[in-house]
Amino acid sequence: MKNIKYITAALKLGVILVSGTSVVAIENQSSAVGIEVISPAATRAGFDAVVSADGTGTCTNLQSAIAAAPASGTNWFTILVKPGVYQGQFMIPKEKRHVRIIGEAVDKTVLTWPYNVNDRKNQGITTYQFDPGMVVVGDDFYAENLTIENTSGDHGQALALRVDNDRAVFNHCRILGWQDTLMVNNGRHYFTNCLIAGRVDFIYGSATAVFDHCEILSKNGGYVTAASTPVNHPFGLVFLNCNLTGDPTPWNVPAGQTQFEKSDVKTYLGRPWRSTANVNFINCEMGGHIKPVGWHNWGNVTNEQTARYVEYNSTGAGANPSARVKWARQLTADEAKPYTLENIFKTGDNWQPQVVSLILK
Repeated sequence: MKNIKYITAALKLGVILVSGTSVVAIENQSSAVGIEVISPAATRAGFDAVVSADGTGTCTNLQSAIAAAPASGTNWFTILVKPGVYQGQFMIPKEKRHVRIIGEAVDKTVLTWPYNVNDRKNQGITTYQFDPGMVVVGDDFYAENLTIENTSGDHGQALALRVDNDRAVFNHCRILGWQDTLMVNNGRHYFTNCLIAGRVDFIYGSATAVFDHCEILSKNGGYVTAASTPVNHPFGLVFLNCNLTGDPTPWNVPAGQTQFEKSDVKTYLGRPWRSTANVNFINCEMGGHIKPVGWHNWGNVTNEQTARYVEYNSTGAGANPSARVKWARQLTADEAKPYTLENIFKTGDNWQPQVVSLILK
């Protein structure tokens, strides 16, 4: 993953790294999406289920492995997903807690979804808004070494991932799409060493979510964030030590299909989906694709009085504090001190995310 020094960043964060012996990668094709009976095949040591499309694991599709997890579990139920392309939808239901999904190789273990909001209506396993490819509802979820993508392209809302639970961790994952790639809708979540790509509002929602040492890749301009943070939440979307990169290449529009929206290839840091949106960029490197003004009021000047947009110590060609809109803030060093994981996630149970790398590949 370009610009992400995975192991180095993890060590800087003080996370726990547990090495494991990798299995030789086998390329597989998409599996069926129906629920199947778990086979009695032996699992790889340390895993409760192994998903492999070629039949060498305990099941051939991910949803079956999720279904095998105990309801309201208090111990981790760990699923290994072997290399392959697995077509969703996938859902972690509310009653499936402490589910952990580990891919063998981030670029070869792919959970994919080909539809946008206009393509179909409630024909899958979920009825969630915007028809996402993967939905996480059960609390205490962990994902590592996965590519989670929506391939429908730049012609409408097309979620790769929707997170509706509390206490989700995504480590060393790629979350890819065009518009509305990632919805963090509720709760508290931690993304570290991830690549998140899209164009319009591709990281959005009302959750408190930290993106730590991630690459945030903007495609062909647009808006990085569209937060809807409730007014009583002190933190919304927080980007710590991230690298904001840009790719000006437009979507290759298929015959008979139109692109949803044109762009001038420059990118806004965000616009407020709700008036009290809260977005924070702390110690981030920003490429020249970022618009000098930084932020957009979504066509409503009253949002300028209520949106909470801040930066601290931005660097790179896209860092331009003197040109930013006057209603956004540049923090002082003292004002930036509260931006710690302990402080951001302290609400309620003082949750601190744990990153335990089972496979480094």
